[in-house]
Amino acid sequence: MKHPELVEKATALLKQMIATESLSREEDDVAEIVARFFIENDVEVHQYKNNLWAQNKHYDEKKETILLNSHIDTVKPNKDWTLNPFDPKVIDDKLFGLGSNDAGGCLVSLIATFLYFHKREDLPFNLVICASAEEEVSGKEGIADVWDQLPNIDFAIVGEPTLMQMAVAEKGLMVLDCVAHGESGHAARNEGVNALYKAIKDIDWFRNYQFPKTSPTLGPIKMSVTVIEAGTQHNVVPSECKFVVDVRTTDAYSNLETLEIIKKEVGSTVTPRSTRLNPSGAPMDHPVIKAGLNLQKETYGSPTLSDQALMPIPSLKMGPGDSARSHTADEFIYLSEIEKGIEGYIKVLEGSIIIYSQSK
Repeated sequence: MKHPELVEKATALLKQMIATESLSREEDDVAEIVARFFIENDVEVHQYKNNLWAQNKHYDEKKETILLNSHIDTVKPNKDWTLNPFDPKVIDDKLFGLGSNDAGGCLVSLIATFLYFHKREDLPFNLVICASAEEEVSGKEGIADVWDQLPNIDFAIVGEPTLMQMAVAEKGLMVLDCVAHGESGHAARNEGVNALYKAIKDIDWFRNYQFPKTSPTLGPIKMSVTVIEAGTQHNVVPSECKFVVDVRTTDAYSNLETLEIIKKEVGSTVTPRSTRLNPSGAPMDHPVIKAGLNLQKETYGSPTLSDQALMPIPSLKMGPGDSARSHTADEFIYLSEIEKGIEGYIKVLEGSIIIYSQSK
């Protein structure tokens, strides 16, 4: 074990976090625990609502700034848990508990990494750590709310369970409420305009349309009709058919560009619930990405959302744990994954220091 003190501190903090209920929008108590941890480790910590952040001791406004970010909130435990989700139980190498894998292991590994570099005077960049709230619900009082409170950020490493491989791009999300309009009439006579039939035409378009541009990392935009509602009784032609479309956008188009194409192609009224969850990614020649590639890390495009979607800068998603365990009953992270997470983050940043320094 290369950094035993950091691993011990990170593991102890994660156990405290698991034992403290921190559902989205209810993170007050766990925010207090994380703030106290920073203070106990001689780090000046700032707080805005339930978001916490700190910067390296020798912060220099003339240098670029890398953000280390993960979230303190969890989903609600599902009904299939056989263990107490708020009891941080260790069995063999596994630490069980709600939020252990998503994304407590990532957060404590990033915090430990920040402590490792906190007092370094030779950094060619600044480091800012942010433990943010409301990630699981893409809430408005999480990273998007605290963003303007942070120092100017140039690049972000977002801690999510990726087996410490590099998700260099991430799909965005738009949920569309669509309405096909017709005219009501008696089903027994040749009356009305059936809104269901008009909706079927549009639904068929959503099912089969291929956008001209495809992302090299994320592939094509994926559109899925997930909910449909029409009609009031068997003998009345429906004048309205409502349906919902889940759109997973890519960095080939912004959400607004994707929405504009959809509106031009379908006859239904299309209303997005939000356009704020944009696709994201990072250039392959960024020093942090290059440092990861030098360590033989794999790169891929992620179909799942994180706080990257709310960051207006290049970003990388990487962290210990496995996304397949997220939101599952009896969620766990291997203690060895936390150790490897801290070591992996430190190696990537050490490699970045060399690349940044060579480019000056």
